[in-house]
Amino acid sequence: MTSIAIVGAGPQLGLAIARTFGTQGFDVALISRNRDKLDDLVDTLSAEGITAAAFPADVLDRDALTQALKDAAAQFGGIDVLEYSPLGGLGTTVMTTPAETEPAHVQHEFELHLYGAIAATKAVLPAMREAGAGTLLFTTGARSINPQPPTANIDAAMAALRNWAINLHKEPAGTGIQVAHIGLDATIGTPTFYGQPRATADQISPIYWDLHTTHRDQAERIFRG
Repeated sequence: MTSIAIVGAGPQLGLAIARTFGTQGFDVALISRNRDKLDDLVDTLSAEGITAAAFPADVLDRDALTQALKDAAAQFGGIDVLEYSPLGGLGTTVMTTPAETEPAHVQHEFELHLYGAIAATKAVLPAMREAGAGTLLFTTGARSINPQPPTANIDAAMAALRNWAINLHKEPAGTGIQVAHIGLDATIGTPTFYGQPRATADQISPIYWDLHTTHRDQAERIFRG
């Protein structure tokens, strides 16, 4: 049995990734803060013949996130793929320019992006090492590579996650574990004031399957719509 845990699951990219893996026989563990939204996603996937379950947890609560991943592993017999993309949390975040940024503004974003990713990894990586197989995929916006002044605090945290993920890719080389960063240089659904092009989640989600199955030597993939 194979399974994927999607941290930050939502009705756009998270659902598309769930479908991409679910149609290949993967069980799907969905993790985010909102239980009702997760239940809606589970119902959608179940109606399509995909086995899915909800494990509510806030990525800012590292103990709860760790427990959710442990519960998912117990229900599905392990986690073969972890996908971490807390991008949905950006809707309520504070955006600051470099000159306006206070330490607290950066701290919150590091909690969301980097610290949550580290906690999720520590929850699943030991079992992957023991099995000699597994995939860890981390998603950021393209501003982790090309930062812009209006979102300096967010960009710094995403850049830290990108750096850490690419570094982590190098560590387990040869052990059967794949780690990769996906940078999204496109808004999903509608364009924003940054002028980034619009893309659909279905256009993006095959990247995750490819990094898991075909290009396991790649540490990074950038999607430009």
